[in-house]
Amino acid sequence: MDYPEIILDGVAVDVSITNVGENFPAIITVNNQKIELDFSGEHPSFSHKFKKGETLDIEGYKFNPPTNRVIPLWMSILPPLFAIFFALIYKEVIFSLFSGIFLGGAIIGYYDSGFLGIFTGFLRVIDTYIIDALNDSGHLSVIVFSVLIGGIVALISRNGGMKGIVNGIVKYAKNARSGQLTTYFLGLSIFFDDYANSLVVGNTMRAITDKLKISREKLAYIVDSTAAPVAAIAFVTTWIGAELGYIQNGLDKINVDSMQIDEGVYGIFLNSLAYSFYPILTLFFMFYLIWREKDFGSMLTAEKRARAGVIVNPEENDGDITELEDLEPVSNIPHRAINAILPVAIIVLGTLLGLLVTGFQSLESNLLNLNENANYQSWSDIWNDMHLLKMPADTFGQKLGSLIGVSDSYTALLWASLTSMFVAILMTLSQRIMNLQDTVETIIKGFKSMIPALLILILAWSLALVTEDMHTASFLAHLIDGRISPWLIPAFTFVLAAFVAFSTGSSWSTMALVYPLILPAAWLLCMNESMSPDIAMPIFYNVVSSVLAGSVLGDHCSPISDTTILSSLASGCNHIDHVRTQIPYALTVGTISIFAGTIPSALGLPPLMSFLLAFLVIIGVVEIFGKKSVA
Repeated sequence: MDYPEIILDGVAVDVSITNVGENFPAIITVNNQKIELDFSGEHPSFSHKFKKGETLDIEGYKFNPPTNRVIPLWMSILPPLFAIFFALIYKEVIFSLFSGIFLGGAIIGYYDSGFLGIFTGFLRVIDTYIIDALNDSGHLSVIVFSVLIGGIVALISRNGGMKGIVNGIVKYAKNARSGQLTTYFLGLSIFFDDYANSLVVGNTMRAITDKLKISREKLAYIVDSTAAPVAAIAFVTTWIGAELGYIQNGLDKINVDSMQIDEGVYGIFLNSLAYSFYPILTLFFMFYLIWREKDFGSMLTAEKRARAGVIVNPEENDGDITELEDLEPVSNIPHRAINAILPVAIIVLGTLLGLLVTGFQSLESNLLNLNENANYQSWSDIWNDMHLLKMPADTFGQKLGSLIGVSDSYTALLWASLTSMFVAILMTLSQRIMNLQDTVETIIKGFKSMIPALLILILAWSLALVTEDMHTASFLAHLIDGRISPWLIPAFTFVLAAFVAFSTGSSWSTMALVYPLILPAAWLLCMNESMSPDIAMPIFYNVVSSVLAGSVLGDHCSPISDTTILSSLASGCNHIDHVRTQIPYALTVGTISIFAGTIPSALGLPPLMSFLLAFLVIIGVVEIFGKKSVA
């Protein structure tokens, strides 16, 4: 019998039995219990949960499953919790992430080969998890994109472009409030991808917010909390394909025996937006804080420090791990804003164009799989035949959303960033601001400045692989066991998704697990209560939205989240400073979302009324607890 290396209690694994002879028996014995094999697949199979001491008998041969190697499922939560705990307590994120990865490897190694496995778990950190994290085209694309952004920012700083933007915006952003509002609306405008949003907005606005004495922590918060919320709820984003796919998985489970929900997946997504309390309330909360020039908690402390002229926290930043090197413009050159505006515009517009190109390429490939004799001469032909594919394509909005959903966002980001760098180089050389050697050296300095933050990102991905191997999300999903009232299902879903995202550091993996798990459970619970579709569907829409909203909340609070790390990186903010100042705001909005939005709407209050109630609560919280950010 061949067993997998990692076996967790209660998690199904495949065990193969080989060399059993040609005439495999139709019935085998497990502790004198007869089990009939399933011969419908390529190989005969059976499903059984072994208990300690049970034996398997095949034609007189007895096998003892390795129950002593089974890892208790509750241990799967330890690696991410230890990493998060160390990061928040000791304020050193690289060691904390490494410790979490090592702990996971040590647990797996110990149950596989005893005490020696603890030492092999240490080696597993590098030869398995870090290497596997790098052996992922999506991860490598993010690394290359981030490095290119670093080089571009360094170059447009040296060639005077960034200084030109600062001089231009400062005319309008004359104080901290207008500077924050500018950052906020720029974040809203780059709605199509959260990675591009974080890196472009943070790097573009950092010099401006520094000049206006806005703390790096506040900049990172604005960057982080406009990126994912907007990308999550907009109709045309790089998230939409994954979101629709995950929701469809849940619908497939509901309709596996008979058609119970005949509404299309895109329609369900659109209807669920009426219940997207956390993303929308986050945007309102942030706007109201900025408009009223108020803050509270640790963010207030950071803002008061910044207004006094100390932009970066000196207590936590002996050497700011995410800050680009101070690249002052070359002396005696004009500060032309176009030198920065054009490369940045190329990143934004080039990414959109790349999404269209790769989207149409993907659609054409899918259509040719349906009919290999088809001949598509233009994008228009592909656009007109989208209805042949099983995807939302009834309206222009649905077609555009489906097109972006099947696009390759990583490729689009790489194309755009490479083109932007090439243009920035040409502009620098053509204006004779620097020679070729100085230009290349400047770009390399920009590359180097990204290495510390990228190390954190790689370790975070590695820890995510540990949580995947140890089925951390499955352990958290077991919290759903047991009956609860239908009107509490959306709130429970929101908390569960937030906890999973916080522990794994990934909103996408959270959606991948929770959607197929919670949607059938929520629908079954409503049907068991004999609810009519008119009552059940609003609760179902609320649950769909709660998974997405909870994933974003958990992502905002998690120090091991890749988007949180990228926001720190782009804003030049110490990562733990960013997490510690963002968590109180995220939890405040999350709490209001549950008690003023999710629960009342599940009880029957119209979503619009729930939003109005939540807006009033947010205004009250800011007015009562918020204080002016003055020195």
